[in-house]
Amino acid sequence: MNGIVLIIDDEKKICSLLSRIVELEGFKTLQANTGKEGIKLLKNNDVSLVISDVKLPDVNGVAMVKDIKAIKPFVEIINLTAYGTIADGVLAIKNGAFDYLVKGDDNDKIIPLLYKAMEKANLQQRVFDLEHKITGKHSFSTIIGQSKALKEAIDLAKRVSQTDTTVLLLGETGTGKEVFAQSIHYESPRALKPFVALNCSGFSPELLESELFGYKAGAFTGANKDKKGLLEEANGGTLFLDEIGEMNLDLQAKLLRVLENQSFIKVGDTHTQQVNVRILAATNKDLKADATSGKFRSDLYYRLSVFSIILPPLRDRKGDIPALAKHYLKEFSDKVNRSALKIDDNILSILTAHHWKGNIRELKNVIERLVILSDGNQLIKSALPPEFFEFTPLENNYNLQQVEKQHIQKVLIHTKGNKTETSRLLGIGLTTLYRKIEEYGITEI
Repeated sequence: MNGIVLIIDDEKKICSLLSRIVELEGFKTLQANTGKEGIKLLKNNDVSLVISDVKLPDVNGVAMVKDIKAIKPFVEIINLTAYGTIADGVLAIKNGAFDYLVKGDDNDKIIPLLYKAMEKANLQQRVFDLEHKITGKHSFSTIIGQSKALKEAIDLAKRVSQTDTTVLLLGETGTGKEVFAQSIHYESPRALKPFVALNCSGFSPELLESELFGYKAGAFTGANKDKKGLLEEANGGTLFLDEIGEMNLDLQAKLLRVLENQSFIKVGDTHTQQVNVRILAATNKDLKADATSGKFRSDLYYRLSVFSIILPPLRDRKGDIPALAKHYLKEFSDKVNRSALKIDDNILSILTAHHWKGNIRELKNVIERLVILSDGNQLIKSALPPEFFEFTPLENNYNLQQVEKQHIQKVLIHTKGNKTETSRLLGIGLTTLYRKIEEYGITEI
């Protein structure tokens, strides 16, 4: 355990003695004889713990606890006094002190208390650093691209992130709607609270209701104990509802109640519960048309679409493709422990010309496959999926079927014969994979 201990005492002998005791435990110390000197040292050094006398010539040590916490919230403070009072002790703890000790009477407690306070200070700092690392990972600055359409979407998202307004993210599959939702959350005042995502298309209506609202024990067969829903899990933070257009009409009515008054009822319960949750939603459907036709509740649509952001498809921001490709190239090279692979202009031109029906998700999968199938330190054109050659001239004697066979064989080797993972990487159905294995006479791995 490491950290700097700041000792503040107007009696220089006591200050030096305490400093020596603390240094014998392996900690570095700083000394000050007034509150003003102590605050200056606190600001200019990475202090984890302050041991301060209560009676200082320029300030009361108990009152100074608030000043210290305002400057560095994760610093712990131990107050020492020659004449302890219950009132002072209570006030010190109320102001944020770790403990309050009487000199002489509590000498045996100082060292154990020192370790406990230092452990708490270090833990709080680690948690703070981790939270801000996560926040930085999902900030708007990590979204790659310089196209006008993308910048406009980011600008709108930045503006609305500082509010609690419900946001509806619109765009084709794979355009990065969840990435935008995470960025909105992590750059909002709710950043240090939970971000919970739910794909509404992944559950039956009954299961979706249970996932969203939770249930009481005995609500249905198999409900042996109470279960928290994702609304409760996201309390204080953000709930992201992906593919909101797949939610059935009955459940939409219950979600509308949450949006209007932040309340809900668990499955099998009769009591209303309150939550404080921001709702972000996304869909690749034309929700307005569905609301007009009755497939989606119009009142919920208008409540969700208070603030809509349209994410552009990748084919409308082709200038961003090279940067995205290079980003994912580094990511997957690191993932498989390969030195940085290079991508030439020829492949970048092919990627830029592609239509990208699956948008960024499809590009990501293609780059992952290129990394797996390319030998040496450079991506090779022949490792591109077969559909790319439907739009580009083939060289003389270039056998498309042979290329496809080689692709499948390499991916099977990479996945150690896992057909499900192989079909995912190849972007084809499992049935199609089995048919091609048989058609090309590929030996089982």
